[in-house]
Amino acid sequence: MSLDVTGIVSEVSSHLKRLGIFSTVTTHEPKSTPKKGLTASVWVNSVGPSPANSGLSKTSVRIELSIRLLLPMLTDPQDDIDLSLLRATDAVMNSFSSDYTLSGAVESIDLLGRTGSGLSAETGYLQIDSNQIMRVMDITVPLLINDNWDQVP
Repeated sequence: MSLDVTGIVSEVSSHLKRLGIFSTVTTHEPKSTPKKGLTASVWVNSVGPSPANSGLSKTSVRIELSIRLLLPMLTDPQDDIDLSLLRATDAVMNSFSSDYTLSGAVESIDLLGRTGSGLSAETGYLQIDSNQIMRVMDITVPLLINDNWDQVP
């Protein structure tokens, strides 16, 4: 069986859009500075076997998605930049905790890190192009898909 990467990324993107807090939601890493407001971008960070979930004839898969929340560093009032990112991060993580199977698209989001790092977020700064620095929150979303690859001798 092959991974339904399109369906999985689409479901994550839909979760973000339903929150109603992002000006833009993309399914790729931005190549240029977002135009305005709070932006969310989703892409696949890594894919590999999940030994803890695999059996003798099927291999389960662990996919890590990255979700990057971006806000221009010079947004006013500047005291609200990190608070806005933290509120958005809270909303995203709460959404995933409330639907940890992504409406059945995956076995589960590994919220607590049973098979590696769990759902987590880290802040930083990013200069995408020469004219603006962004404040970012990178959210790691580990997904588990059971019995995806056949093991055939």
